[in-house]
Amino acid sequence: MINLITLLLSKPIYCLPLTIGIYFLSLLLYRKVRIGLFHPLIVTIGLIILMLYLSGTSYEDYKEGSQLIDFLLGPSVVSLGYILYEQSKYLRGRVVSIMFSLFVGSLIGILSAVGLAYALGAGAPIAHSMESRSVTTPIAIALSEQSGGIPALTAVVVVISGIIGGVIGPPLFKWLRIESSIAKGLALGAAAHGVGTSVAIQMGALEGAIGGLAIGIMGVFTSILIPIVHYVAQLFV
Repeated sequence: MINLITLLLSKPIYCLPLTIGIYFLSLLLYRKVRIGLFHPLIVTIGLIILMLYLSGTSYEDYKEGSQLIDFLLGPSVVSLGYILYEQSKYLRGRVVSIMFSLFVGSLIGILSAVGLAYALGAGAPIAHSMESRSVTTPIAIALSEQSGGIPALTAVVVVISGIIGGVIGPPLFKWLRIESSIAKGLALGAAAHGVGTSVAIQMGALEGAIGGLAIGIMGVFTSILIPIVHYVAQLFV
């Protein structure tokens, strides 16, 4: 079995279909058990890491054959705009409150990440790598590069944030008795970006649409706020 996995992963052309196949099997498992820890992204990442380790395949070789997935990250976020268009009637009269909520969420996301990093004794590169954790991966990586962070670490932090948010979000809504579809979508999209929005889409069309909106707006606000936070921080150093 290991020899077969090694053979498949050693050929870049097989990496993409293998990844997609594992994801769909993980999706079937998740639909059966409906447990957050079995989210398709968690299971897929875990299995891919295990197979790379057992087969001795480097991540660089694997990435060479699965670059299409990286490319499709951007279009997948843009495609959420169609869902938002279909649900736009529910946004009338709520634009100001939604924008204010996302602005505050973006600011808190930056400050909490940076504060936690420094509280744990991390240096500036680590802090800069974490400050964009509340936006989707392509935007987060670009912001990390511009601010002197470590893009690879940023990608890991973003994925972990998304997974945690996607897992604890639904039970947290039940515990806090949050019934508003807009509130659920905003929370999942703002805190857990792509993973959270995929969970929101499973809850309903409106939740998914708001989650997609949150991803885009959080990207804009975070891109604007990070340089401002850096400037203000320098005034007190």
